[in-house]
Amino acid sequence: MNILITRHDKIGDFITTLPLFYVIKKTYPNAKIFALVSNINFELAEQIDFIDKVILYDRNHFWQTLKVIKNANIEVSISAFIDTQLGWLLFLSRIKTRIAPATKIAQLFFNKTRKQKRSKVEKTEFEYNLDLAKLLNKNISLEFKKPLLTLPNNTKFREQHQIDQGKKIVLLHPGYGGSSDGNLSLKDYLSLAKIIRSKDNTQIVWTFGPDDLSTKNQLQSKINKKDIIHQPKTLLDFCNLINNSLLIISTSTGPMHLAGALNIQTISFFGDNLFASPKRWATINNLSRQHNFTVDKYFKLADVKQLITEILC
Repeated sequence: MNILITRHDKIGDFITTLPLFYVIKKTYPNAKIFALVSNINFELAEQIDFIDKVILYDRNHFWQTLKVIKNANIEVSISAFIDTQLGWLLFLSRIKTRIAPATKIAQLFFNKTRKQKRSKVEKTEFEYNLDLAKLLNKNISLEFKKPLLTLPNNTKFREQHQIDQGKKIVLLHPGYGGSSDGNLSLKDYLSLAKIIRSKDNTQIVWTFGPDDLSTKNQLQSKINKKDIIHQPKTLLDFCNLINNSLLIISTSTGPMHLAGALNIQTISFFGDNLFASPKRWATINNLSRQHNFTVDKYFKLADVKQLITEILC
């Protein structure tokens, strides 16, 4: 059986679909599992051992993408996020069983749907995604391993920056350019950096994505010379850096979810509304490794500083 799972949007959204990929492959080990993903997630998806084949969702080349899907002879598709163009794509591919959430007008292109009402935030995003597996097999186990993403130990970053193997790397990712709804001020991040720098045997690395150049420019002259400023060239480079780190401190955005998939410790900041909350967007690492803060009127930076001290002791 050939099964296609689709999640063709941002980094964090794709990562929250990995538990679904895993339980489907575990239940159907002889099936060929295809992933339909956006360009930003393509290289990473190719590294995941429970995904057999990756197809690029090229919004600007509809007919070419359609041809690739049709040639894969897909029997079942499961879509964690849908829109009209994706609906047409899978319908015209003549996939017999097309599973999706019952949302938007796009649900008309699918023949097995489930009302989820994700806006009510009764579950996390990855749990909503997992529930779709029940439409394929009502008895399927939804248990998944942690970490979901395993990478070989890559010491290239440490070697380039002459960081001793025993030194703890702490990542600071302000991440204003992405999809974050709640975040600290740059002044607050600089204050947290002082706490980290005061601890023995630690190395701070400030990371920035392609949408964070303005933030990087604002911070560059204010960052301590002992710290490292780094903008990963690829998503896989970023994953390798996170995999070699003890902790990432960030707003709720893609790198936070990457750390979750790698089961790295996270300190994360979320917006003061239910839809942007950790109740919806919590990571997929162990609960003991995720530390979530809502940036509201009750938020205290001192609580974050205390937590950092405890983690680095």
